[in-house]
Amino acid sequence: MKTIDEVLARMDMIVADCTASESRLGYFAILYRQVTRRIKQGIEDGEFEDNPRMEILDIIFAGRFIDAYDQWKAGQTPTTSWSIAFEASQSSSYLVLQHLFLGINAHINLDLGIAASETMQSLPMAGIKNDFDKINLILAELVDGVKANISKVSPIFGWLIPLAKGRDEMLLNFSIQLARNGAWKYAGEYHADPDKAFQISDRDKNISSLARKLIQPGKFLGFLIKIIGFAEWKSVKNTMTQLDEVAANAIS
Repeated sequence: MKTIDEVLARMDMIVADCTASESRLGYFAILYRQVTRRIKQGIEDGEFEDNPRMEILDIIFAGRFIDAYDQWKAGQTPTTSWSIAFEASQSSSYLVLQHLFLGINAHINLDLGIAASETMQSLPMAGIKNDFDKINLILAELVDGVKANISKVSPIFGWLIPLAKGRDEMLLNFSIQLARNGAWKYAGEYHADPDKAFQISDRDKNISSLARKLIQPGKFLGFLIKIIGFAEWKSVKNTMTQLDEVAANAIS
């Protein structure tokens, strides 16, 4: 892929594939396609410090999700962080929000730092910091909008989750801002270390442990998830359609 339009065309294919197969991988694909559309609009409007560079970053960044998806579909093994998200998609036991956070966890906490470094190549990472933060603000805006309207696909989520307030649960405390800060720190470490394979492997171990916390909450939240999940829409295709509308409105 050499342009953001090619990225969007590939994302359309993934969404269509997930819709046809009723795959819950489509939940994150729907969300990320909206992020990509928003970044494209931002590039066209000149929102970023370096708009041509932002397109390069977006292509590399999206490519890591698309490559992981293609590996999984081909029976190969992507990073553990993505493998956990893909394996979870085969189960109806998890909430829509859990599927979204598993994708965001792998893509922001692992992929974004790598993509930022590869975009800058031999240049100092400091030069891309503002645009790095901008892409995270766009994602945070979208995720906040989806969470605020999650009742469209999970009718009783908003009623029951406040009961778990104050509990130390990864699912409840998942923060795009914290993910962004960690991703930026990792980007610098990855950029400075000539052993890229070690950096990816080591980081993947840490991020996959966060993924497990997202799908293995404590007993109390686990009980609430069962109740919430019972009321969530069972049709993956209908959920994807509604999620697409929610995501589009969140960044319109």
